[in-house]
Amino acid sequence: MVITIARQFGSGGRKIGYHLAEKLGIAYYDKNLLTIVAEESGMDPDVVEEMDEKSTNSLLYSLSIGAAAVLDGGFRIEPQLPLNDRLFLAQHDVIRKIANEPCVIVGRCADYILSERNDIVKLFIYADMEKRIEYAIREYDVNPKKAQSVVLKTDKSRANYYNFYASGKWGDPNNYDLCINSGKLGTEGSAELIISYLRQRGFEQ
Repeated sequence: MVITIARQFGSGGRKIGYHLAEKLGIAYYDKNLLTIVAEESGMDPDVVEEMDEKSTNSLLYSLSIGAAAVLDGGFRIEPQLPLNDRLFLAQHDVIRKIANEPCVIVGRCADYILSERNDIVKLFIYADMEKRIEYAIREYDVNPKKAQSVVLKTDKSRANYYNFYASGKWGDPNNYDLCINSGKLGTEGSAELIISYLRQRGFEQ
């Protein structure tokens, strides 16, 4: 079983994923996935972190390749590809490798990359704007005056990344098995709800 988590910024998706992995006794991948990508691809770790979950800025390239074509077209990690696309392909290879063992993977189009498998549970975590602003200020020390702007900008960046590389639409309920409003349950409560869902699906005993 592999659990993928897409999340709105400030919804606590990362913390929910961590709690979930702890409770289930399985591996957890988020920022630590970038370290593996850098090591296996030979890319500069600082560049990998800077480009994380950002789609290519090349409009001409984007129009010529199209959403999801980087994978569907069988592209390899070639030097002439934009840096963002080389990173995506490197992450694609790492995600498929780590998914050989039970784990929780946060973001990075993991639900799309592993979509052909039948042991994937795809989650989307969201919350009301007020809750997300509070969370961003508390957990990430975001300037209160800029918090809403940061939340919206980060969500837009994640949506652009997913919508370019994946075949679905970020945040569309049809792409996920379960969508949770974490603002109602908190991170611990959301993790418990997911475990209950897994039991119903026969994934967790």
